[in-house]
Amino acid sequence: MIFSYVFLLYLYKFSKISIFLIMISLSEKEKQELKKLAKEAIESFLKKKEVPKIKLKEKEIFSKKFGVFVTLKKNNSLRGCIGFVEPIYPLKQGIIYAALEAAFNDPRFLPLKEEELNEISIEISILGKLKKIDDWKKINLGKEGVLIKYGIFQSLFLPQVAKETGWNLEEFLGNLCLKAGLNYFCFKDPKTEIYSFPALIF
Repeated sequence: MIFSYVFLLYLYKFSKISIFLIMISLSEKEKQELKKLAKEAIESFLKKKEVPKIKLKEKEIFSKKFGVFVTLKKNNSLRGCIGFVEPIYPLKQGIIYAALEAAFNDPRFLPLKEEELNEISIEISILGKLKKIDDWKKINLGKEGVLIKYGIFQSLFLPQVAKETGWNLEEFLGNLCLKAGLNYFCFKDPKTEIYSFPALIF
């Protein structure tokens, strides 16, 4: 037990991301169950026009609260992405709500149609706790997601955005500022709050 504790402290010192991934370790089967849950929720809403009550085998990890985002892609292009930064819902419920929001309420896209259902792929991102950072250069690009806040404006990029776009750190943050409706270099303004977070993506 003492060895395990010391080992976890060692990991925390060098990688809070690793600690987070240990805490929410999911098997491949569990990941597929959650992706299936998201797709079934969308399919059920398309047919019944109501928030579905889908049963999922009870597991402790599914009942824990996490921030979660669901990303939908069609032909490798974004088709919707919405979620919850804070851990306000149990994981399975959060995935259902995020999937429905991404499919039908993302303001960047028209609501998903039934004929598109078999053309979309689903990606789930389970978020760790937000950590306020005092120096934007400390962000672990591609490993951490980022949330910026300036007054009433805020926006978020998941970790995978950096890899998908090929942006360097300044480009990543600059485009995040634009997404929030702010100027490109707002991340350099000391009044801008910057938060990073780890995520398990599958």
